[in-house]
Amino acid sequence: MSAESRSILPPVRLPSDAELAREALAAPLFARAVRLARWVGPGTQVDGNGELDPAQLPEAAAALGLDPADEDARADASQAWRVALDTGLVELTGPEADGSETGGSETGGAQGPQSGGAGEFGGAAAGEDLALVTGGAPAEVLDLWLSALDAVLADAAVPELVDLVDALDQGGTIDFDRLDWNPQREADFLDGVLANLYLLTVAEGGAERGGAVPLPVLAASMVVPDGMARPTDAVLEQVSDAMMRLDDQFRQLEPIGLVEYRPVDEAVLAETDDEESAAGTGPRELDAEEVSRYGMVRLTPLGLYGLRARMREAGIGAPAVGELADKGADALLDAVCDYPEGAAQAEIAQWLTGRELPAAVAELLAAARGADQGAPLRRLRCQQALASAGPAAEPAVRAVLDDPELGGLARVWLAERGAADVPAPAGAMVYWLTVDTIAAQLATDPDADELPLLMESLTAHHTGFFDQAWRVEHPAAGEVLEAMGRLHPDRKAAKEARKAAYKARSRRI
Repeated sequence: MSAESRSILPPVRLPSDAELAREALAAPLFARAVRLARWVGPGTQVDGNGELDPAQLPEAAAALGLDPADEDARADASQAWRVALDTGLVELTGPEADGSETGGSETGGAQGPQSGGAGEFGGAAAGEDLALVTGGAPAEVLDLWLSALDAVLADAAVPELVDLVDALDQGGTIDFDRLDWNPQREADFLDGVLANLYLLTVAEGGAERGGAVPLPVLAASMVVPDGMARPTDAVLEQVSDAMMRLDDQFRQLEPIGLVEYRPVDEAVLAETDDEESAAGTGPRELDAEEVSRYGMVRLTPLGLYGLRARMREAGIGAPAVGELADKGADALLDAVCDYPEGAAQAEIAQWLTGRELPAAVAELLAAARGADQGAPLRRLRCQQALASAGPAAEPAVRAVLDDPELGGLARVWLAERGAADVPAPAGAMVYWLTVDTIAAQLATDPDADELPLLMESLTAHHTGFFDQAWRVEHPAAGEVLEAMGRLHPDRKAAKEARKAAYKARSRRI
């Protein structure tokens, strides 16, 4: 995948490597590749591209438990053989093993033999990597599966066989200009689709909708220009073409375990065409059930793992929940500031698991200090981390009661638990905590609907709030007051906030 952006994606929640390895071994295409690697023997013959002798395809299909007389079964056996070669589960043993590529990964076997003629065959045997299937660590099994995924993705970017046949010239060579196929362009398109699918899956709310994404949504994400509110007929036609292309590709990607796919219902396409032709109108609004008939795709946990691995290899930040468990509190709080709320809570919970609570709380509080721009949000994440902490955290929290940055946070935590002997905060600390709280919320989501209500609630409890707020020794005071001037629901309070913001800015000049 090409890294168009280095920005960090939302973190994904993944099962353990052991669970993912079991999923990989159960993926139909990978399982067939393993079975063929165990089936291969001294009599196995391959051509110059490493392709299995066509005369042996029925036997290979039978070894997979398929009907050897069925053409589709023989095609499945041929595909599984290519995956076995690409993953190292099978190795060539004849002269073709010296200096010849096993083929298939770039064009799916569309090119002619790279060495030898059609009648020249060598041998094949089980590869050394076959032993990893039963004797390797889960990570080694997953590495084999990733190799298989790369091969399948390359094949999925190749045009359908009928298009390849139509593009043959009189000499039997593919005319790529006539085919209008650019391998890199096609691979980039599929990578882009899968990246969008990944983002839609891991984004906040993705799990709530089951992770399934309508095929028209994916196609539109690649075709419809940004900012186009109502696509033109020409753009809608491009979306339709992309849908058909993706329908074929997801059918190919499902057997490797990357996705669960509900294909396009061809009947609904005919129904839509008939309705539009009869009515003389364009596309109408569809309900959820109708949309699902146009295809639905969902990344499996194994698919999330595979796409994340590919993106990280390309240099794209794609974190996973739990990977910060062995890091320090400073690294934890810095990272979860970029996470959605639910993922941040899950990451913090895993970080706390297995740690001595008093020491962990003290480390979190120390990491929350700071006057930099990200500090308010770090303190908010720290406060959220402490929300689930029990009585064992109290000594560490009480230790920061006199800290100008953490004292307010500590008092809130103690008061919520009904602790005794909690000293009342000084006025300056109250205003500082209010500014810090709003600054953190602005950093989380400056357009949140709840933010104006939070501002109204906080200022309602403090008479003359704006007369004091501009004097607060907080680096974000001016920014917070300006935001309150824009967002506060009370017009009089908003005007006072703008005046206070001017004073705060002037004070720092």
